[in-house]
Amino acid sequence: MPAEIRPRRSVLYMPGASGRAIEKARGLPADGLILDLEDAVAPAQKEEARALVAAELGRGGFGHRERVVRVNGAGTPWHEADLRAAARMDADAVCLPKVEGAAAVRAAEARLLAAGAPGSLRLWCMIETPRGVLAAAEIAAASPRLACLVMGTSDLVKDLGARHTASRAEVLTALSLTLLAARAHGLAALDGVHLDLSDDVGFEAACRQGRDMGFDGKTLIHPRTIEAANRAFSPGADELALARRIVAAHAESQAQGKGVVVVDGRLVENLHVEAAVRLLRLAEAIAARAS
Repeated sequence: MPAEIRPRRSVLYMPGASGRAIEKARGLPADGLILDLEDAVAPAQKEEARALVAAELGRGGFGHRERVVRVNGAGTPWHEADLRAAARMDADAVCLPKVEGAAAVRAAEARLLAAGAPGSLRLWCMIETPRGVLAAAEIAAASPRLACLVMGTSDLVKDLGARHTASRAEVLTALSLTLLAARAHGLAALDGVHLDLSDDVGFEAACRQGRDMGFDGKTLIHPRTIEAANRAFSPGADELALARRIVAAHAESQAQGKGVVVVDGRLVENLHVEAAVRLLRLAEAIAARAS
């Protein structure tokens, strides 16, 4: 699990060419915003969008929201200019699309450094192709700047020649491999988007599935889905109550010199205590945002 406890329950893609959308984002309850220069921007608007995103980030006002700039991919006419500009933007991270190997991460990092990127600027990598999935472990280990792996399930389903299903069986292997790679290297992991905005039941089911698998949150394409994602990826009252009992019982056992702790009829080991502490810290971080 990432050492940093930073809620990433809901991360919303925002079109980089729309000042109105970016202005609205300042008041949304999302944990993070991906200001998109790639898929959401037409070729004729790329340079305008780049300048707009830089200006809006410079204005500030985003509060606790994590600010991420998704650049155009390597091999496109806009990639290098996007990286040079992003290095000087007031952003938390740069998101690289369609990453398929460690070399792509290192090349982007080198360009950011050459353009004067601060040490605090992190990298997010999108895993959205078959090659990317198979290289997820090497991508996750590519750079100390890397903070998060993001699933791009829409592109992946297209490349697989698969069909979107309610169970998401078509992407479960890819989700698992990417999550394993992220956790093996202490990174956050975000689930892919849900395309059908009229399918509230399906969206909530996908959120629960992603949470049960271990993802930190979900990437979103519409503000109306933020609240449901926040609920799904927030610790529930029962979870928190159990976590508190585990921590308290463990502390009491340590004080009394006992080696065995039982909570609600179940044996508690150090791994359960660590998970409980992290859950409580996450809840505290979420609560701090609401205050």
